[in-house]
Amino acid sequence: MRAVLSALGIAIGIAALVAVIGIPASSGQALRDKLATLGTNLLTAAPGQTFGGSEAKLPETAVPMARRIGAVTGASATGGISANVRKTDLVPSSDTLGLRVAAADEDLLKVLEAKVDKGRWLESGEKTIVLGSTAASRLGIDRVGAQVWIDGQWFSVVGILAPLPLSPEIDRAALIGWEAAKEAFGFDGSPSTVYVRTDKEQVDTVRKLLGPTLNPQQSNEVKVSRPSDALAAQQIAENSYNALFLGLGGVALLVGGVGVANTMVISVLERRREIGLRRALGATRRQIRWQFLTESVLLSGLGGLVGVVVGIAVTAGYSISQKWPAALPWPALLGGVGAAVLIGAIAGVYPAVRAARQSPTEALA
Repeated sequence: MRAVLSALGIAIGIAALVAVIGIPASSGQALRDKLATLGTNLLTAAPGQTFGGSEAKLPETAVPMARRIGAVTGASATGGISANVRKTDLVPSSDTLGLRVAAADEDLLKVLEAKVDKGRWLESGEKTIVLGSTAASRLGIDRVGAQVWIDGQWFSVVGILAPLPLSPEIDRAALIGWEAAKEAFGFDGSPSTVYVRTDKEQVDTVRKLLGPTLNPQQSNEVKVSRPSDALAAQQIAENSYNALFLGLGGVALLVGGVGVANTMVISVLERRREIGLRRALGATRRQIRWQFLTESVLLSGLGGLVGVVVGIAVTAGYSISQKWPAALPWPALLGGVGAAVLIGAIAGVYPAVRAARQSPTEALA
């Protein structure tokens, strides 16, 4: 039982190490797959602040100006509207649900590479809206044709967008056509966010040119960002927690090694007569030493194998639950078994030396 519990300590430590390495690897692979699908060549430009501290504005010509950059393959924009969207006129105006109303350029769907989950996209001049996925969920709307109330006016929902991981602000928006927004709410045509698609090899170049192009006189008043960087930053933040769990796994492994050493020391004490009998029959100190060292390594090695299997199962199970591809770094798996064997060897040195030092007369006494 002592041997089983000692091997269990090694198994828990190795399983923790494998899982802590495997789960971030799976998360990283999922992120790479997502970025490959979404594209890392999307840039956004938004108004910053003036030197006086007030909010700046982008010019109405921001989109056509962005399209003049040679490496830009597409540009579009949304404009903020001071209005609240509600499911009915009976809902209090203060209950905004964290949603916003925005004017949308006709090319927005193409530039964002977005998909309409239900219905269709906006058409020029019509008094209709398209809801982002989060907006539709919070409003309790799951079909086209429903009516929503926006500051004293009814609008018909003609489409619901699929989720946009790179543009969560669109997910939380009720989108109205550009011209319809001017007519219904007096929208001034100034974009609040400009979306730009670029050649993949020229993203950094366009990022540097976008601010001076949109506002040549005050380029510092334009905030340019790359949405895919936010996903990468999120991955880095998650990895910082993984280092903590990796340390905890190392502690568990150390405790398991101490348990193996303790088991082997007790084994030497309990098997003194066996050691004395073997010495009396001709066994050398070296043979006794290798016997106990081999037992220690075997005990830790078996615990390591069990730990690797458990770690693989935990990694695969968690990855499946998160809909990630299960990434199992083979160096980590082999390293887990190797670490267990190494700990077994270190833990078995003292008991093996102690057993080898016993003389036959002392052991049989």
